[in-house]
Amino acid sequence: MREWEKNIRRVVPYTPGEQPKNKNVIKLNTNENPYPPSPKVLACRERIDDLNLYPDPAISDLVNALATYHGVDPSNVFVGVGSDDVLAMCFLTFFNGDLPIVFPDITYSFYDVWAELYRIQYRTIALDDDFKMLPEDYQVPNGGVVFPNPNAPTGVLMGLDDVRKIIEANRDVIVIVDEAYIDFGGESALPLIDEYDNLIVVRTFSKSRSLAGLRIGYCMANEELIKALNDVKYSFNSYTLSRPAILMGKASVEDDTYFKETCKKVIATREYFENELKRLGFTFPESKTNFVFVSHNKVSAKVIFDKAKENGIILRYFEKPRIDNYLRITIGTDEEMKKLVDFLESIL
Repeated sequence: MREWEKNIRRVVPYTPGEQPKNKNVIKLNTNENPYPPSPKVLACRERIDDLNLYPDPAISDLVNALATYHGVDPSNVFVGVGSDDVLAMCFLTFFNGDLPIVFPDITYSFYDVWAELYRIQYRTIALDDDFKMLPEDYQVPNGGVVFPNPNAPTGVLMGLDDVRKIIEANRDVIVIVDEAYIDFGGESALPLIDEYDNLIVVRTFSKSRSLAGLRIGYCMANEELIKALNDVKYSFNSYTLSRPAILMGKASVEDDTYFKETCKKVIATREYFENELKRLGFTFPESKTNFVFVSHNKVSAKVIFDKAKENGIILRYFEKPRIDNYLRITIGTDEEMKKLVDFLESIL
């Protein structure tokens, strides 16, 4: 080994979902919204100017819009480049204790990557046989807690009472509730930030707001936690969000009617698809997301994944313990899901 190689920080990176260059496929693998963003967002393209200037480092326009929308003070809002950036900043800022942080064994697979990258000790806590988190399992000494709700890739929602139990049992550490999919049928933990000064609620524009391509995420917490996040951000990358992203993000927040209509369409399609899956003999936990986590007892997930890809349908397959016979299937348009159902019928 060359001497300088000894100083390279080596990690096993997160593996993102495939982004095919061929547009003539049905892409159901990365939980993007199948519908375009609000027309008000698209109209902003004509007002994008001053790209020779840096954007507002405080992202004030978008922070204020989000604060108004959620009924909180702007000092309770932090915005970053997608929820991945927000979560990474949270890990860097708050998880610096001597005890390991904890999160589920089946969950968003970026958590362990960030922990490894920042040299944070961690341990995973197993979901039960129904892929549910049990609050009592999180009553253990730890240096912080993070979990998605609804969980990914399972789609299982934890009720607010159980979320409260986890926070209550961990008052001495930061608890992060990652609500990337909360708009598709869940009850948010946001009201609890007034009650618990150690709670951070994270959201994204990538799923329900159809803006995965802009990379906008945010979190809400008490003023002291948000200040700590901003201090780290300004020490890491002051100008995080671009001018177009700030402008378009604000327009999305201000078009609540379109946002809610789009969520309703995705939920309706999910319910149709779940009924078809049951008819075809698939099993899956109840989903409160824009995807379904499915298994079939006669045809393996890997076989379905490979044959679907051969037929121009891209799904998500995880070759991991406990879930290697499951597929995560994003909810697309009605037409896309009907084509998928026809394909599944043909191979079953």
